[in-house]
Amino acid sequence: MTVTPSPTFLAAADESGGAALDQVIGLSIAAMVVTAGLLWIAYLHRTHRITWLTRLGELAGKWTHRPPWAALPIFLFITTIVCALFGFIWDVSLHIGKGRDAGPLANPAHYFILVGLFLLFISGALSMILPFGRPGRAAVRITRGWYVPVGGLLLAGCGLYALIGFPLDDIWHRIFGQDVTLWGPTHLMLIGGAGLSLIAVLLLEREGRQAKPPDSPPDKLGMWLVRCLAFGGLVIGLSVFQIEYDFGVEQFRLVLQPMLIAGAAALALVAARLTLGPWAALVAAVFAAVLRGAVALLVEAGLGAPHSVFALYLGPAIVIELLALTPLFKRPIVFGVVGGLLVGTVGLWLESLWIDAVYQYPWPTGMWAEALAMAVPVAVLMGLCGGLLSMVLTGKPLPRRAVGVSVVVATVLVVGLAVGNGLRTTVPEDVTATVTLTELPSDRGQRMVSAEVQMNPNDAVSDDPEWVSILAWQGGLDNDRGLFINRLDEVGPGKYRSTEPVPVWGSWKTLLRLQDGTTMAAVPIYLPADPGIGATEKPAVASETSPFVEEIKVLQRERNFDHPSWLYSVASLVVLVCTLILIAALTWGAGRIAGSGSSAGVGREQRPRVQPHA
Repeated sequence: MTVTPSPTFLAAADESGGAALDQVIGLSIAAMVVTAGLLWIAYLHRTHRITWLTRLGELAGKWTHRPPWAALPIFLFITTIVCALFGFIWDVSLHIGKGRDAGPLANPAHYFILVGLFLLFISGALSMILPFGRPGRAAVRITRGWYVPVGGLLLAGCGLYALIGFPLDDIWHRIFGQDVTLWGPTHLMLIGGAGLSLIAVLLLEREGRQAKPPDSPPDKLGMWLVRCLAFGGLVIGLSVFQIEYDFGVEQFRLVLQPMLIAGAAALALVAARLTLGPWAALVAAVFAAVLRGAVALLVEAGLGAPHSVFALYLGPAIVIELLALTPLFKRPIVFGVVGGLLVGTVGLWLESLWIDAVYQYPWPTGMWAEALAMAVPVAVLMGLCGGLLSMVLTGKPLPRRAVGVSVVVATVLVVGLAVGNGLRTTVPEDVTATVTLTELPSDRGQRMVSAEVQMNPNDAVSDDPEWVSILAWQGGLDNDRGLFINRLDEVGPGKYRSTEPVPVWGSWKTLLRLQDGTTMAAVPIYLPADPGIGATEKPAVASETSPFVEEIKVLQRERNFDHPSWLYSVASLVVLVCTLILIAALTWGAGRIAGSGSSAGVGREQRPRVQPHA
């Protein structure tokens, strides 16, 4: 029997996909209350009516030997980023295991994300509220007598950028349906703002060091470790774009993963080693792995979420530590370029040993040529940016402004080109798959089958594809974890067989997946009825021959494709412009701090005096 997939089960959404009005109102009221409270505290502090905020800042500063306006926000930021990371990993696992949300307030992980992002914004706002004098030569004037640190301004900007992603995400879902993927444009705003905030907090810490009194004691080992942990946080912040690969449900080509790892490693680890000296890159990588692993264990073992793994970054860290033993360490720009080159080659090869051991989809040999063509230029330029960032953080003079700006622009363009290539996919027009299911014994009425797949023609797949697998996901409404992945064994020319029982019942969405070069396509095996989007059931039949379709139309079944193509492009362009503005702001801030030089004796803090209430 030959069956052509029907649009009814590939389903454009009938519903808007936006949140219920009562949840929108509730979130808006909560945001206004938090904002009003923050403004009220800021007013009381700036008019010298309270002193407890200053005392908290001084307590934090006593331990870190940093001014209160740098110390207190950094302490708060640590809580912020851990809270947001936990919520983020849990949220992704809920979408993978159970599917779309009933609304933003129906997903418990969203509370942790929201609290984390609000605290992120508050961290930056505190840095702007606290100082009464001028906090260093790089400070930005807000009013006649009010100056704020650049890092605090950027930190608040990153938090605001991420928070704006929430209402925009609701608008996005109302227009385009619920795109159940990490790489939705508004989702990238949320995680991009949080990830890039690590650069802002490093800049704030640098301003704090610049503004220390000349007689301050030198930093001890504890503060060195804290600064290493900040770079470990940067590794995690730049790694969040890989999370779907960590769960094994990547919705884009596998060749993107090495590039994402190489870029994150080159920027964070080059900057860490050049800024903090011996072992810093290794300590940052180990901390990132420990924190990411602890969160994954908590979400998986404690909350019953699907299993996930993560990039280790030890290979790139070892490469950077070894390179630092050469004379190139004294030349940050050259070190960044060579370090990026080594990370994008030797470092990736070392990382692939871990990927092959623990990930669902190892990197096939046939993918390496394209992977290196994407990863090496990205890693070299990101390493160069890491070198420039280290010069800002260590007070070394930067090259001319035009050079620094050109490097950042080139990096953005090359990363954009690499991502664009990674998103390039095709669907074979004259290829079908005959899927034959054999019933297997199961408990409690759960329908489990084994699957045999015959490609037509039988040479449709190369000898070294990225994957030929069966994915069943979002079955968590009927099962604890809701994720099943089985890489099929090739048992004959174009013939593949499952090695584990495949679920085709309840809320599971089960499909055959194929990625081979630029080919990325799927054949639905079983899809449940979904009245919320007007989709009927696609039953699992004993045998059927079906053409491959765009995988995204099966994986993102809830999306609404019934809109002008230009509308999606324009909406995506708006998000892109916002992201570029944030990157430009971070670049400006780094340049401003680098150009300010030493600020000893400038902006010594004034302890506020308490005035009676009017």
